[in-house]
Amino acid sequence: MSDINKVVLAYSGGLDTSVIAKWLQQTYDCEVVTFTADIGQGEEVEPARLKAEAMGITEIYIEDLREEFVRDYVNPMFRANALYEGEYLLGTSIARPLIAKRLVKIAAETNADAISHGATGKGNDQVRFELGAYALSPGIKVIAPWRTWDLNSRDKLLTYCAQNNISVEKKLGTKSPYSMDANLLHISYEGDVLEDPGTEPEENMWLWSVSPEAAPDVATYIELEYERGDIVAIDGEKMSPATVLAKLNRVGGANGIGRADIVENRYVGMKARGCYETPGGTIMLKGHRAMESMTLDRELAHLKDELMPRYATLIYNGYWFSPERIALQTLIDESQRFVNGKVRLKLYKGNVVVVGRESQDSLFDEAVATFEDDAGAYNQGDAEGFIKLNALRLRIAAQKGRV
Repeated sequence: MSDINKVVLAYSGGLDTSVIAKWLQQTYDCEVVTFTADIGQGEEVEPARLKAEAMGITEIYIEDLREEFVRDYVNPMFRANALYEGEYLLGTSIARPLIAKRLVKIAAETNADAISHGATGKGNDQVRFELGAYALSPGIKVIAPWRTWDLNSRDKLLTYCAQNNISVEKKLGTKSPYSMDANLLHISYEGDVLEDPGTEPEENMWLWSVSPEAAPDVATYIELEYERGDIVAIDGEKMSPATVLAKLNRVGGANGIGRADIVENRYVGMKARGCYETPGGTIMLKGHRAMESMTLDRELAHLKDELMPRYATLIYNGYWFSPERIALQTLIDESQRFVNGKVRLKLYKGNVVVVGRESQDSLFDEAVATFEDDAGAYNQGDAEGFIKLNALRLRIAAQKGRV
């Protein structure tokens, strides 16, 4: 292990990564550099600096990446209307490539020999971190302690902390807490009672939203303004990408929007049950599809819908930096040139309802669509030939007795 002299660790300041920092020092007799990303997880990140310093770490990176996260990762993903397995808005998945990108860049800046992360050997995040790192730095070395050490329980981690004078906040005894991951797009919950798919989540588990039953009895109306598929203003007020998402999280959570309870197929092969709160993302998806319904050509919209599951799976599995995802993104971004305008939404007790949309780039033509006199804008008689031509193969098959 003498070839490892310095490691850059993705460091949250929590129990797992604090143990990993000390474990790396002891196991590899190496210098540790910590990298803590503020991607809107809602917790103070500066305390991570004090914990790192207490372990003798001198190179400490703490970065506010909220705007970059939403602008360069969340927004491009929502232009595709991405949903994994029809339900998951990919809140954890989309944060990993940004963290991987910064890890390898810091490794280059500090002349580190390797990077390290706190993802377990059972989950998707190990794949996402490492695929991202290898895509950007093919020769990078990765240390994943959870795949090699024997500290495989909370009790063992706490014992290790006591033996090595590592401070631990919020000790919860022997009962495993929820495993949570948060960023500006969502918060996820796994473990504890959720490991039984038949058990309803406890109400006090949810942190970002009120229950639909407890949401206000009066609907909230909001207006989203779009430019090239991205929200640029709410109720007429121009906002940065991160500010938009933070605002939608607040108003969505207050109206009981964005909860999901999913059994999903992990890339490593197992099924896992997770609960998610994505209030802002739920609103974004509804609004974006409404805007596209006005402005996208039919076949282009249908092509996007056909490609979306593949695109979503690429992100879920960790292939953000793959050539196929980049190629798909080019098509998706081109499709958004005319996705401009405004969408009006009603938020009520967990529901997001589209109540209005307008666009200078709309393809909706009232003169053609009307049920009233269309003044010759559409010749209804043309439909007869259209139907007969499309029925030709069906009629031939029927004549041959194939139906």
